[in-house]
Amino acid sequence: MISRAATALARLLPAETAHRMAVWGMAHGLTPRRDHRQPLPRLAQNLMGLDFPNPLGLAAGFDKNAEAINGTFQLGFGFAEVGTLTPLPQAGNAKPRVFRLISDAAVINRYGFNNQGAKAAAARLKAYRETAKSWHGPLGVNIGANKDSSDRIADYYSTALALSPFADYVTVNVSSPNTPGLRDMQTPQILAEIMTAVKSGLDRPDLPVMIKLAPDMEEDDFFAVLDRLPDLGVAGVILTNTTIQRPDQLTSPHKTESGGLSGLPLLAASTERLSMAHKRLRGKVMLIGVGGINSAEAAYAKILAGANLIQLYTALALQGPDLPYRIIAGLDQLLARDGYQHLNDAVGQAKDAAEALAASGWTANHTR
Repeated sequence: MISRAATALARLLPAETAHRMAVWGMAHGLTPRRDHRQPLPRLAQNLMGLDFPNPLGLAAGFDKNAEAINGTFQLGFGFAEVGTLTPLPQAGNAKPRVFRLISDAAVINRYGFNNQGAKAAAARLKAYRETAKSWHGPLGVNIGANKDSSDRIADYYSTALALSPFADYVTVNVSSPNTPGLRDMQTPQILAEIMTAVKSGLDRPDLPVMIKLAPDMEEDDFFAVLDRLPDLGVAGVILTNTTIQRPDQLTSPHKTESGGLSGLPLLAASTERLSMAHKRLRGKVMLIGVGGINSAEAAYAKILAGANLIQLYTALALQGPDLPYRIIAGLDQLLARDGYQHLNDAVGQAKDAAEALAASGWTANHTR
């Protein structure tokens, strides 16, 4: 009841103010506590040498400065990803820069990698590592480049150097639409340079490195990148970041704001990209599905389309802190319903996004 009241109250505040309050609350333990010591065996996995108690993670963009890691796991998430973090602090784009599209179950943001920089994050991550609870899952660090950097590839190196000692994996973000020119780096050639730089900055050579891609790439460019990922030593690809497209069905007053659109309108498109990647990569690179997950059914659809792990962010902001627990419990029930002994058995069982959504039992009734 308290969580529902707090969520309703947060909707009365400007979106960015509500975001900051949510991070503060999670950083100070003001969130529901879920018992992680009784895991659901059907959902537990070992991937990249890491133990995931369940497949649901908090996507980068929520906890930008690594302030609320304990609170994230307290909500029941199986893993967490902080950032995006850049070498130097930066203020991001001018406010207002976050807009709720309530009737569309969506958000548009143009934050622009606002963060306190790698040095401040390293101090927090070090403190977290010294006190982390044994039931916590893997922790990822999402890294990017400063907007005004003269050498963005060097930025990825220096951020990896500063933060990799505290990470279970590192994610290279080249897909935010809110830093000019960043998405132009989504080419096989530039990604090869970034991966070389990042790997040379890691504190240990076996640390997994992931790449997060945009949903708006041309299909040929998308496949060209996918084809190079195994050779580049990429451990996983996160599909997808936010979109600059504006579907015709949007109805909210803020639908024309610039920035990245996330939430329900991204579900079908991001799931289709996930399915395409699963077919193309044939298990050579692990897949993390993100985009529009706001129910157990949507999470299950991602798995049926090819995801080994899943992430969310927007739905947490719109629905409140009980959502992770509901998704995890519901996902276990859906797998049991369909006779799967383990989540791994369901990965990629659908031929495309449409079949995945239909087989999961997803309907519009699950969106809010």
